[in-house]
Amino acid sequence: MAAGAAALHWRRVSSFTGPVPRSRHGHRAVAIRDMVIIFGGGNEGIADELHVYNTATNQWFLPAVRGDIPPGCAAHGFVCDGSRILVFGGMVEYGRYSNDLYELQASRWLWKKMKPQPPSTGLPPCPRLGHSFSLHGNKCYLFGGLANESEDSNNNIPRYLNDFYELELQHGSGVVGWSIPVTKGILPSPRESHTAVIYCRKDSGNAKMFIFGGMSGCRLNDLWELDLETLTWSKSETKGTVPLPRSLHTASVIGNKMYIFGGWVPQNTDDNLASQEGEWKCTGSFCYLNLDTIEWVHLISDGQDDKNNSLPGPRAGHCAVIVGTRLYIWSGRDGYRKAWNNQVCCKDLWYLDTEKPPAPSQVQLIRATTNSFQVKWDEVPTVEGYLLQLSLDMPSPVLAEIPVSMQIEAPSPSLQGIKLDLHNQSLNKVPNNVQISITETKVKGSEKSRKNHSASKESSAPSCSPASTLGLQSSANLNETLDFDARTSKLDSSVSGIVSVTQNTQQAVTAESSNANGAAVKDETSLMTSTSKPEAKESIRVNFCSPHDSSIKLPKTSLPRQNTRVRNQERRWYDVGIFQSNSALVNQFYLLPEEKAIISSKVDNADVPNNSILKKQDLAPGTLYRFRVAAINGCGVGPFSKVSEFKTCIPGFPGAPSIVKISKSADCIHLSWEPPISPSGNILEYSAYLAIKTTQLHENPNQLMFMKIYCGLKTSCTVTAAQLANAHVDHTSKPAIVFRISAKNERGYGPATQVRWLQGIQVCEEDLSPLEWTLYIFPKRCGHNYEGTMNELDGELSL
Repeated sequence: MAAGAAALHWRRVSSFTGPVPRSRHGHRAVAIRDMVIIFGGGNEGIADELHVYNTATNQWFLPAVRGDIPPGCAAHGFVCDGSRILVFGGMVEYGRYSNDLYELQASRWLWKKMKPQPPSTGLPPCPRLGHSFSLHGNKCYLFGGLANESEDSNNNIPRYLNDFYELELQHGSGVVGWSIPVTKGILPSPRESHTAVIYCRKDSGNAKMFIFGGMSGCRLNDLWELDLETLTWSKSETKGTVPLPRSLHTASVIGNKMYIFGGWVPQNTDDNLASQEGEWKCTGSFCYLNLDTIEWVHLISDGQDDKNNSLPGPRAGHCAVIVGTRLYIWSGRDGYRKAWNNQVCCKDLWYLDTEKPPAPSQVQLIRATTNSFQVKWDEVPTVEGYLLQLSLDMPSPVLAEIPVSMQIEAPSPSLQGIKLDLHNQSLNKVPNNVQISITETKVKGSEKSRKNHSASKESSAPSCSPASTLGLQSSANLNETLDFDARTSKLDSSVSGIVSVTQNTQQAVTAESSNANGAAVKDETSLMTSTSKPEAKESIRVNFCSPHDSSIKLPKTSLPRQNTRVRNQERRWYDVGIFQSNSALVNQFYLLPEEKAIISSKVDNADVPNNSILKKQDLAPGTLYRFRVAAINGCGVGPFSKVSEFKTCIPGFPGAPSIVKISKSADCIHLSWEPPISPSGNILEYSAYLAIKTTQLHENPNQLMFMKIYCGLKTSCTVTAAQLANAHVDHTSKPAIVFRISAKNERGYGPATQVRWLQGIQVCEEDLSPLEWTLYIFPKRCGHNYEGTMNELDGELSL
């Protein structure tokens, strides 16, 4: 849902690092993932350098470009196709315009001058500025602009254009040539400094180019559309109040809306006066056109009062770029009273979130201890923080019996809480609590499903375990097959040999690569299987509550009674905190006083929680907790993720092996790891498992089956090519082969470390592309810290 007029919350970026480009106008910008790339423009001379702004880290930097570096230009065409950028035309000096075409391969920061074939009929585009240059598929569409009829650059004779060209692109790099398509209908009138966007309707899939405004001796506010399939021009019949005539504005498409910001507008709407010098002004007005209904909606009117300086100031010739659903605006001129090369330009950078953020991925477990979890989730682009909540299978009366401490203060550093200025209000106390009312319905599995998910023993099968179960085997048998579903299995009182195990634990995972075939390792943790004693020959049933649960030994009547009590009441969710990054150390959560009313599950429409007096409760050993997370941006709190479930560890079992490394040789790979930080006794053996292909994966892709590939005292093993040929490639996030490693002491196996070996990705610094090196290594070399490690960044740039 688009931000309404009353719900707009512009943010001015006030804290950034790196070499900030000088203010300017007539520049252009595009986005590659979360990077904004700016080129050209001018103020006291035309700029020729390329600037990059990292929206995730608020860092500016200058990449080291090479090749056929173009001269500086302004009011040029600038489009992005994957990792390449095309630049066409523009003003290279006062009165001298260009029709040159350049390509920048951003993966190598390599410029190359293109030589497209001329049209089969007619001439190629003449030198121009202020044209539109739009990309769709493998073609760029050029329309209009301003040419100089005089051969003398000092004697400018302007000519407004309405010609139309197609530029066919080659895949990946290079161009084919120009063509002059034959169009139907009436062409838009000649103009420059207009905008053009391309939009495809979801219902028809038909692509149209929309042209709005511009300058042709006077400001324009007409809207034209070109059907790119039939190449038919038509003037749009719009609903709502049409914006003032304007030029040098920006148009940006997010969803089905074309957002128009700023530009030159007439001081007087009389066209006879509008063209006279001094009769126009810069505007800060903001509106959008619904491209499905062709209806204008005004968000900020021209000259709207802004006493708190909470809105971008009036400007023209600025740049606007979309990152996700966030609109960024930078620089531009703030008036037209001086010569071209001596304008007063804005220096500020603003952004606006136009929609609430999507739900993050499920919370993943990195490390578990007896009283804490280290958790993470996938990053959501362009957010200001994350609200993490937990729930537990324990009703409120029981909670009251557990000692808690009163705390009236900001969160401790261990919780990594942050203060967010959302909706212009500072959150003085975070994390804060919201209680959510959600009714959960549990469906009992049929007897048939129970049988299908029992564990059977087969003499010829390798040792396997599904991803949805949690502990490793206490006495491993290479010929034993385990295949059961944690969601439907029940606690069987006739089986007394259930092993009490702890939750999965994970330390930092690193990658080792001694050659060009180095392996990429990503630290993502899941949990392994708990099994019965070897005496349980026929079948066993293990009690699991989720794919991320661990089996713990409890009184036979306590768990069913507890679940019954929870089912009979509404589940409550408690705040862990608001976190700036996509990871958190959880050792406490916050309770609201009992007299507080329960907020309904429609929390995604509520503001960020803000309470000052909170009760603080520690996590307990051997307890099941449910987690969910929601992202926060300027529009508020988005929807919550799917629920994940984890248990804290039970004292006495060994921790998980740490610092797993993978190296690749010609015919095998080598796994190595460090012993657990907390062995809790003598380590008797280690076991390593590999996720393998099974027919059951087609029925339930999330339930992995594992084969034991190693059991011994050494902290390393070799995985043969034959074993890898049977490996399952998991595609839940990035394509990866999954390994699990665990340690055993006198009490049994502890939690497993899960390692995802990313396929086709290199982590050696010398193997990174120039774009990857520039975006991540270069800022570190300059003293900037990018959040995360190289392991966490592996595969993030597939340019």
